[in-house]
Amino acid sequence: MFWEETPKPASLFSNQNNKSYPEVKKEALTCSRCHLREGAQQVVFGVGDLNSSLMLVGEGPGAREDELGEPFVGKAGQLLTKILAAISLKREEVYISNIVKCRPPNNRQPSPQEMEVCMPWLKEEFRLIRPKVLVLLGATAYKGLIDPQGKITKDRGKWIERKGLLIMPTFHPAALLRDPRKKVPVWEDFQMVEKTLKT
Repeated sequence: MFWEETPKPASLFSNQNNKSYPEVKKEALTCSRCHLREGAQQVVFGVGDLNSSLMLVGEGPGAREDELGEPFVGKAGQLLTKILAAISLKREEVYISNIVKCRPPNNRQPSPQEMEVCMPWLKEEFRLIRPKVLVLLGATAYKGLIDPQGKITKDRGKWIERKGLLIMPTFHPAALLRDPRKKVPVWEDFQMVEKTLKT
């Protein structure tokens, strides 16, 4: 798991390998550590403000993301942009990424093994961005980073702290497109995020 292998709080974001963001991203874009790369057009690394206090992590690239090489640019991404705007944030002002950087076949959920193989890239993003608040978008991100047996329907909207980092699990924007009733709880979750970012 991500947090079990992470150092003590003071060194959560320790720069152990001294690689810069451009260096890490360049390496990631040539990654072929797992078979997902074989079926994907490209590696989709995170994007956004490297100095942002807010980082959002989703599941993995979809078809549109795989085509354009940027996370959350499809319909779910457009909705995420609107959600951020509702708390007075532009997409360019936050950092957005996924647990896996290559599109799984047929947009299926990534397996635990695939997430584990790809996790070093996410750890590097954490090290370089050093966010104050992390929002986990959807069950896969929540299970992959917090609790493999967790239920997003039960645990969303509750702050979690890991080594000094505040984490908010919420529904994935794609879930809101399927079930508009989830929009209200997600709005409540992001209001809490907004309040925390301002303190």
